[in-house]
Amino acid sequence: MAGLAVNIDRVATLREASQAATPDPIAAALLAELAGADGIVCHLREDRRTIQDRDVRLLRRVIQTQLILEMAATSEMVGIALDVRPERVTLVPESRQEVASDGSLDLIVHSKSMEETIGALQNNGIPVNILINPEPEQIKLAHQAGANGIAISTKTFCEATGATKQRQAFAKIIDAVKLAKKLKLDISAGRGLDITTIKAFTGVTEINTYCIGHSIVSRAVLVGMDRAVRDMRNLINGL
Repeated sequence: MAGLAVNIDRVATLREASQAATPDPIAAALLAELAGADGIVCHLREDRRTIQDRDVRLLRRVIQTQLILEMAATSEMVGIALDVRPERVTLVPESRQEVASDGSLDLIVHSKSMEETIGALQNNGIPVNILINPEPEQIKLAHQAGANGIAISTKTFCEATGATKQRQAFAKIIDAVKLAKKLKLDISAGRGLDITTIKAFTGVTEINTYCIGHSIVSRAVLVGMDRAVRDMRNLINGL
């Protein structure tokens, strides 16, 4: 059965937008765990626009499941990861122009620069995934770079308009997870998944973890974090 890792970045976005102490992403993480989340995801950005250093350190102290730290491949972030020691790191791209980190790393351009970061983390016992698009060349390069796994971006599939484009995007994801499984990589998936699009993954047994944030936090505004997480957890259980 695949796991559910809840990304709490959007809670921090609301907090920072209001320049207040609430809503508290740490409280959101604890509620998500109580509702059945198998892990908590947060992205400590270089510009600290959402999650703050204090958040990461508090999460490390209080959560009982897994802490997955998304971060750029920089020496500063490596140092923080080695200090905090999350259960897993996911390397992601960053741009100061983006509203959220929805892009994927292009390993055709960045694979060499990834290797040093991956080695530094792995040598200290921290597994590393890389956020990539579902393309065979990207998966092969992630494997060659020594990553423990891949985080497949489902953004194109989730945003596809029309049945044909959706089928084509989903077929690429299926081919990607099968190749990654063959290469014995850990496989997570996320970016844009919600209570509708997750149903397409019925029978896809290769994916280890679904990392979902925005749709859960958005539903939580209306129905509460407990129900939002439980509903997603139940849907994943039924895949």
